Amino acid sequence: MTRKPPVRAVTLGVESSHPLGRETLFSAAQDLRAAGRALEEEGYQVQTLRLSTRPVLADLAGWEEAELVGYAGRLQKALELAGIEFCSLGPALPATGPPSVPVLARMLAGNPALSGSVMVATPEGGLDLAMARAAAGAMLWLAGNTEGGLGNFNFAALACVGPGTPFFPAAYHAGPASISVCLQGAGVVGDALAGGTDLEKVERRVAEALRLAAGPVVELAERVSTALGLCFTGIDLSPAPEVDDSIVAALEAAGHGAFGGPGTLALVAAVTAGVRSTGLPACGYSGLMLPLMEDAVLAERWEAGYVGTDQLLAWSAVCGTGLDTVPLPADVALEDLTRVVADVGSLAARYGKPLSARLLPAPGKHAGERTEFCSPYLVNTLVKPLGS
Repeated sequence: MTRKPPVRAVTLGVESSHPLGRETLFSAAQDLRAAGRALEEEGYQVQTLRLSTRPVLADLAGWEEAELVGYAGRLQKALELAGIEFCSLGPALPATGPPSVPVLARMLAGNPALSGSVMVATPEGGLDLAMARAAAGAMLWLAGNTEGGLGNFNFAALACVGPGTPFFPAAYHAGPASISVCLQGAGVVGDALAGGTDLEKVERRVAEALRLAAGPVVELAERVSTALGLCFTGIDLSPAPEVDDSIVAALEAAGHGAFGGPGTLALVAAVTAGVRSTGLPACGYSGLMLPLMEDAVLAERWEAGYVGTDQLLAWSAVCGTGLDTVPLPADVALEDLTRVVADVGSLAARYGKPLSARLLPAPGKHAGERTEFCSPYLVNTLVKPLGS
């Protein structure tokens, strides 16, 4: 019997524009709880219920910075009253310009329920270097102006990421209200590859395992969405890890050596091909996810020198999400950070695929020291200079 993987998130995208009122939030919370209960009644562990909104800065384009920051604080309190723990405000878009990005960063500071992002590349326009530089500046500001620098956990630079992904902080919404879901699927991949697997069989085994594990979740989510009068966006099949549920351990179960050694790119490509060949209604990234500090084994390979920023970026050409939860020195230069964000944006634009950069400058830490982030979602690891 196929084991039931945890459901990482049920994300509700709300149709209403900002500013969001109390009635909208309480209605959304009611729908989210109903969807969560339906999954739990079928034996699924639902880890988080999340709200995704239209891009806030586009909706409130005429507002001054003080008004936007005040709205963010009021929204934080309203979400707490409604019982919603996570809410993504969507990206600052090229149309709103680089000056909007520091405003978004200030909206996130001190409001832990809120996530946001910056769109630095689009399929139509390619890389927007000015937005990449603004995103890098916001990362440096959040590192120095949020508790422990953890504001960057709720912030990312997006490249060619469309609406509808359930994963945060990339999530944002467009169109009618809808539900999307994602799994903590590292264990599903591990089961598929356990005992050693020839590279030629990886794609088929991963696809079959995800189809069996995720298919019932999709069917249930579709039924629940219909019952609530909502659309169903789909499932982001990216096999997300957790600190002690490692996607890298799952990949190493295939028997091709330590992750990061020769053949890693081929293995990553094969797994991603499997993720994308299930035939299920997919959304978001739907590729291999390698969040460095959310995966204890990946963090170990990073410390041992098997994995570096350049390798993660290269693997992004054939896998899923880009550079995710990568620790950086506190004194990283703005121009160097901009170049990294621009690399991710250029790669996404060149290959027409969704990527993002969630980078974590570690306050007070230099290359060769260890991070001291205080978060249940992160494992602390070694700080390395960029390019190593």
